[in-house]
Formats: sequence, C-alpha cells, structure tokens
Amino acid sequence: MLTGIRIVFLGGDARQIEVIRKCVEMDATVSAAGFDKWEAPSPGVSLEQMSVELLSNADVLVLPTVGCDDVGNINALLSSHPLQLLEAHIAALPSHCKVYTGMAKSYLRNLCARHSLKLVELLNRDDVAIYNSIPTAEGALVMAIQNTDFTIHGSTSMVLGMGRTGFTMARSLQGLGSSVKVGVRRQEHYARAEEMGWKPFMTEELLLHVPDVDLIFNTIPSMIINAQILSRLSRQCVIIDLASAPGGCDFRYAEKRGIKAILAPGLPGIVAPKSAGIIMANALIQSISDDTLNRGDE
Repeated sequence: MLTGIRIVFLGGDARQIEVIRKCVEMDATVSAAGFDKWEAPSPGVSLEQMSVELLSNADVLVLPTVGCDDVGNINALLSSHPLQLLEAHIAALPSHCKVYTGMAKSYLRNLCARHSLKLVELLNRDDVAIYNSIPTAEGALVMAIQNTDFTIHGSTSMVLGMGRTGFTMARSLQGLGSSVKVGVRRQEHYARAEEMGWKPFMTEELLLHVPDVDLIFNTIPSMIINAQILSRLSRQCVIIDLASAPGGCDFRYAEKRGIKAILAPGLPGIVAPKSAGIIMANALIQSISDDTLNRGDE
C-alpha cells in the first residue's frame, strides 16, 4: 500500500492514466497536472494546474515515459496547455522527493543532479524492458503486415540486435513461421541465437546477409543500415526501425531507393497503452514500496 505517500503526476498519455489509477487503488494521495482533457478522471485524483506550490508537497514526482525534452517541454497529450519543467519546479521539490520517468534526457538529469534529487529511470529495469518488449514486438508485426503484400510465414526476416526487444522480436517471427536471421555483436548472443534455431551472424558481416531478406527489424540505436547496406537490399524489403530516434537507418537513402523504412519507437504506448501503463505502474509501485521499507529500516 502507498498510504500517506503524496504523488504528483505531470503530463503523459493513455499509459499515464493507468499508472494514476493503480496508484489511487494503492491508497496514495494523487495529484495530476496536464490532464484537463481527461474525460472521466478516476475518483480520488485531484486535477491541478502545474505550479511550484503543487510540487512543494510531493513525496514522488512522476513524469511521462520520456520525461521531457532538452528545454523541459513535457509530453502532455491530455492537456489543453503546454507544460514546461523549469528549474524553479525542481527546486521546489522536498529533498526526500524521488523523480520517476521512463527514460531521462540530459536536461532532466542535470536538473535533478543540481538539486541532489534521486532520479529513477524505470525503463532501465530489466523486468520493465522485458515486459515492454511484448507490445513492441506485437506492434512491429502489425506494421509489417500492414506494409507488405506477403505473409510473414515463409518469409525471410532479419532482427538486428539481440537485447530484450530483439530476442522477443525474433522469437515472435519464428513462431509465425518466418526464417529468422539475427545480427549480433557478442559471441554469447551468437550462441543463444543458434540454440534458439535462428541464423546468427556478427553485425560487421551484415552486408553479406541482406540480399535475400524480406523484412528487417532493427533495435540497434546507431547507424547500422547505411547506404551501402541499403544498396544491396531488394526494393521489396520493408524495414521497421524500433531503435530510439533517430534510429539506425539512413531513411533519406532508403526513400531514394524506393525502400519502405519506418521509424517506430515507443510502440508499447501506441499499440497497447493499457498494458504498457500497467507495466510501468507495477514497477513504480514496487520501487516506491521498496524505498519506503528501506527508509523505515534506517
């Protein structure tokens, strides 16, 4: 339970609504700014305007999945007005307050560091990343189906990167009957891919493996699908880039060659916001509960 914990939410999308609802269920005292377009707010949530006064009483501050941009603008799809996180807002937080987000950019990290506030990036947790890989893979499959005129069954697909998202992506493609190639950068990933029945190769040999590929799913956040690679691809190949923006594909050259390449970060919040919100809510509540217990032991 979160009884007695004062949580302030600033902005977000449909995922954040699920997190708010879960925190209310756990008996937290919840205030939210940037939700004036929320048509049916959960009972127990106090909808507020963003202000220094609101933040001065927070035990926990929760920002959207991507906390804010490089000048403090907060993603607030349910707000009629823009939200901007300023130094005055962070300075108003009590010293014991923890700041939670999915992933933080340098602006937010620097603000928290200057004011000695603990910043927790939930997407760095292995459990959150693994759970999030499920709606990511499902969303990527939907995009692949919508943008091709052939079945995934019987196709040759390629997954670049074998982290948590890459692994789930490759397993999902295999389950649908695709012949799966996996580009890896570590020998242990090569061994695991081979054990799973996929066709592994080291990414430095990518050029040799692309000519017969129908679908590419990239999870590597650096320029790996460059002009040289694109020049060897069939024009019928479809690329779904799941890496964080700006992705790992030369989109300009792909368009020039007539290859369909789609940058698709943040799929959990697009294709399955309820599930993605519950994943974030469970991680947030566990982290807050653990922190409360640890303070009690001190």
